[in-house]
Amino acid sequence: MNKAGEIRVIALGLIRNGERIFLSEGYDPVKQETFYRALGGGVEFGETSRAALEREFQEEIQADLTNIKYLGCIENLFIFNGRQGHEIIQLYQCDFADSKFYQLENLVFSESPHHKHRALWIDISRLKSGEFRLVPEVFFEYL
Repeated sequence: MNKAGEIRVIALGLIRNGERIFLSEGYDPVKQETFYRALGGGVEFGETSRAALEREFQEEIQADLTNIKYLGCIENLFIFNGRQGHEIIQLYQCDFADSKFYQLENLVFSESPHHKHRALWIDISRLKSGEFRLVPEVFFEYL
């Protein structure tokens, strides 16, 4: 989450495997709602969004990416944990370089010592039906 009053620039990667997509699970304690979004993270000063995407996948799940293709830029205004958020998302389509990631059902990773997250493959039909909540919803345009 960005600091109050700041816009955060992030790079996220959509990875498909047939009719499944690899997403990170999140939870908003105020809304008491689980949601799913593409993996990635913040772009650091002096770093390209593509380099940030590759770095974030390495840091979070020790995965190399291949076939990286820029899809577009999305402005995302949202409320998380009762606070206003504002992101500029540089969105990429990509693949895992190591096929072992396509065999996993899910994996647990840490962004920090106190925050563990789960990433998993979800059938796109379950997102479209509303069974699982995809954020931001504009991502549906890229599925």
